[in-house]
Amino acid sequence: MAQVVVQTERLVAASPQRVHAFLADYRNNRPRILSPKYFRDYRVEQGGDGAGTVVSYRLRAGGRDRPYRMQVEEPNDGELLVEHDIDSSLVTTWTLTPIEGGERTLVSLMSRREGAPGIGGFFERMFAPRALRRIYDDVLQRLSTAV
Repeated sequence: MAQVVVQTERLVAASPQRVHAFLADYRNNRPRILSPKYFRDYRVEQGGDGAGTVVSYRLRAGGRDRPYRMQVEEPNDGELLVEHDIDSSLVTTWTLTPIEGGERTLVSLMSRREGAPGIGGFFERMFAPRALRRIYDDVLQRLSTAV
């Protein structure tokens, strides 16, 4: 099976520490950057601040709703947030790179997962990245405004 990979990035006018603190707050801040057009039934199941947090939501993309339960890890504290779906192969990584001496941050948002087999997988690999990139661009725009 081939992987479906989506990546986008945005320069945010805030330090990596500030961006990280915002993103790691899954209870109060994260919902502020998730459009209800795409993200539904968002809730924190466990924790709420960084590593160990578990959140669930339904993502609407390409005319389909899909449930996710994401567990958060922080392998490089302050630089990476990695969200693993408990029930699938989806992994979403937020990478924060300091720019201009740490006054701004390049935020990279990437998701990857195993695509479906057969013809369904072919169409998924063709259309899912475009739909997800649009959603992720919206999330990063909201982040840039909120931080």
